[in-house]
Amino acid sequence: MPTTDPEPTPGEARFWELAGPLLARPGVARSTMMGFPCLRVNGQFFASSDRGTGDLLVKLPEARVDALVDAGRAGSFAPAGRRFREWAAVPYERRRSSAGLLDEAFAFVATLPPKPPAKRRAAR
Repeated sequence: MPTTDPEPTPGEARFWELAGPLLARPGVARSTMMGFPCLRVNGQFFASSDRGTGDLLVKLPEARVDALVDAGRAGSFAPAGRRFREWAAVPYERRRSSAGLLDEAFAFVATLPPKPPAKRRAAR
């Protein structure tokens, strides 16, 4: 029986709309992170969309995340109560700033060392 993907949420649809130009850049690929759609550059996650809230999730330097949170422009990304210091959750309602923050996240993560591909586990 074939499976179908769920209808994208408005936040996820906006994420993929903004992701289009980024996917044309060298080293950028689609992926998933904790079940969320995401983008990677050189194997490192740099952006995602929270299907439940519609938030844009971006990886930025910790000080930049703190500044966005302090200014009320983003929230902390804390799945299961554990805060990810370098991740900001930008509410869907603030989507006008999404393109700039995606570019900022790409620029930050592109400076990090490439992450080697994950080793595949042998089938049992």
